[in-house]
Amino acid sequence: MPRLFTGLEAPADVALRLSVLRGGVSGAKWIEPDDYHLTLSFIGNVDESVEHSLVEELAAIDAPQLAVRLVELRSFGGDKPRSVVAMAELSGGLADLQAANDCALRRAGVEPERRKFTPHVTLARVKGASTHAIAAYMGERSIQPIEFITTRFVLYSARASQGGGPYVVEAAYSLA
Repeated sequence: MPRLFTGLEAPADVALRLSVLRGGVSGAKWIEPDDYHLTLSFIGNVDESVEHSLVEELAAIDAPQLAVRLVELRSFGGDKPRSVVAMAELSGGLADLQAANDCALRRAGVEPERRKFTPHVTLARVKGASTHAIAAYMGERSIQPIEFITTRFVLYSARASQGGGPYVVEAAYSLA
C-alpha cells in the first residue's frame, strides 16, 4: 500500500519559477518540478477500508479557494540539514484547510501527525550536506514572493522511492 498524504499542487508557472533554484548543493536530491506540492496532512500507509473512509471524509470538507504565498528559502534539520524548502506564509485560510484535513483524518480513523504544521514546498532532500554548504546555497539564492490561488486540494500517494516522488493524485477536492 502506498503512503498517502493531502496537499496543494504547485501550479506549472510556480513550479517553473521554483525549478530555477535547483542545483548547487552537493549530495542533494532535487525534487522534480512536477512533484512540487505543499503538504497539508501526512497520512502514511493505510488499508483499503480506511482509504475509502478517508476519501469520503475529505470530500465533505467545505472550504474556500485560498491564496498561497511562498516567501523565502529555508532548510530543515538544523545542524544536520535534511531538506531545502520554499516557505509559505501561514494564512488563516491555509491553517483552516489544514485543520479540516486533520479532522477528516481523525473521523476516518487515522491519527494526524503531531508535528506543528509548517507550510512549505520541498525543493530538495539533502543527505550529508554540511551546514556551510547549505548556508552558501541560501546566500546565493533567494525568491521574490510567489503567490498563487489554489482551487483544490488533493489526496496523493507516494510510491516507494528515495527522496520523494513520483507522487500520484488519487483524488481531488474542489475548494468553493
